[in-house]
Amino acid sequence: MKMMFLRINLKLTLLVLCFGVFFIIFLWNQCGHLTRGTIRPGIPLELRSTGEEIECHINGEYSISCRREGDEVYVPFTFLHKYFEVYGKLASDDGVDRFEWSHSYSKVYHPKNKYDPHGVFTTFENYNVEVRDRVKCISAVDGVPISTQWEPLGYHYPTQIAQFGLAHYSKNLTEPEPRRKVIDDGEAELPKWTVTKGASMIRVHDSTFKSNVIEFSTGDHSSSQVILKMDHVLDFIMSFDVYLKSNSSITVCLRYREKNEAYYLHYIPNNIMISAQDENIYHGIGKADTWKRLTRDLIIDLQKGISLQEKLKKKLSRAKFKISAIILSGHGMVDNITLASSEHMAHFYAAADWFVRNQDPETGGWPIPVRRKLASGFAELKPGWYSAMGQGHAISLLARATYRSGLNKYLHSALQALRPFRLPAWQGGVLTSFLGKYVWYEEYPTSPPSFVLNGFIYALLGLYDLRVIAGPTQGAEAKILYDQGMDSLKKMLPLFDTGTGSIYDLRHFTLGVTPNIARWDYHATHVNQLLLLAGLEKESIFASTAHRWEEYMQGKKAPHN
Repeated sequence: MKMMFLRINLKLTLLVLCFGVFFIIFLWNQCGHLTRGTIRPGIPLELRSTGEEIECHINGEYSISCRREGDEVYVPFTFLHKYFEVYGKLASDDGVDRFEWSHSYSKVYHPKNKYDPHGVFTTFENYNVEVRDRVKCISAVDGVPISTQWEPLGYHYPTQIAQFGLAHYSKNLTEPEPRRKVIDDGEAELPKWTVTKGASMIRVHDSTFKSNVIEFSTGDHSSSQVILKMDHVLDFIMSFDVYLKSNSSITVCLRYREKNEAYYLHYIPNNIMISAQDENIYHGIGKADTWKRLTRDLIIDLQKGISLQEKLKKKLSRAKFKISAIILSGHGMVDNITLASSEHMAHFYAAADWFVRNQDPETGGWPIPVRRKLASGFAELKPGWYSAMGQGHAISLLARATYRSGLNKYLHSALQALRPFRLPAWQGGVLTSFLGKYVWYEEYPTSPPSFVLNGFIYALLGLYDLRVIAGPTQGAEAKILYDQGMDSLKKMLPLFDTGTGSIYDLRHFTLGVTPNIARWDYHATHVNQLLLLAGLEKESIFASTAHRWEEYMQGKKAPHN
């Protein structure tokens, strides 16, 4: 009897186990799509492994694999992205998957206040010019960017230099006060410099600064140095005054803490832009035997040197660095060594002073020293051409320098910069006209005219800034040029509207070719510019156009007939 009971229990157990396995397999087949397989963009969660595969023919031109569920057909988002130029990504919020779709990859910044020529320049507080790949380095000779946009060896590009200065001016107004730490100011409180064999360091009074400075001298052997060992993190903007003899240098050692790698930034008295060999990066500061004030972003200086070397081409995290030493070699003097979280106004004035020094005294412009071929059908721009956008940006920069410093040299330079706006493009200026009726200031003074929209508006902003800063008497010519250009913009703005986006220029009119549709970042720039102008001008065309163009970025279109 007991044996029979055990047999019955064993059969019952086996029956329960078989039923359990069958039930699990059933659930797996019904719900497995929730836990396995690749998530395919464009297919809802509940259809990832269900539905019938169906072939989709797109406009008789493409054939792709889709999914059908009843009367609904699901098209892969990878196809939609390429076909309609829309953007999407999978995201997870608290473990819940969702798909985020957008028609534009750019962002519009709505002005918080009316545009003020004394204040932030448009949305430039968001610009970081120095980190761009097409910036070879920030020159230690004059403190401004060296561009590789159209010439890989590097050159001074006025538009980029002005953007660099305007961005730092704007950041100075929008960011907190910087942290600063004085490392050595030449006075009695001495940090612990190490003077190796054959080297010397003394504190001497200098008539230039009317204070004490560090004077150093080292021997010919590489081990003969004056060294300040440090362990400094977070703040990497270094400023110092330096006087170097030939074959001398001031070197900063940066250590990458994650891998304990050491890099050496050498600031040397010559005119090289930048050179690099392995962990050694060299920046020329100009001629020897003269005092020079340097303000350097050490991480930018390092990254630009690394980018020159293919084998070391990598991005390094700013937060993982520390300054481990300052090394003085050769013969020279140094003073006022300071570290800060930012020095925006120093960068701003470096740009403003570059424009004062490099303005053509006859034309009032800043010639662009490289060739530019805008597109097939346009005549090539020879080295020495002028840009209305570059002139306008420079005027915006110089107007702000006038306001902040009160120095007449900046105002004089800005007023001289109006000359190319009066000179036709075919005579070397930036002035052209549309249908012989509406004046236009050319970003690229091509033949035939190109009528680039964003560059024209930036030129108008420069004229507006000068008109306000210079006042009604000295700013009278800037006002005339601004009013003429603004009248043209109000009449011509509809020509740049496609009904789904905006147009970069009017080459389809002047060359009779396919319209040059503005990519989304340029389109967003157009919207930002129009929103700004809407606060300056009474006419509603700027606000209404900006609103409509912003809706294009959300997938909306102009109505059909």
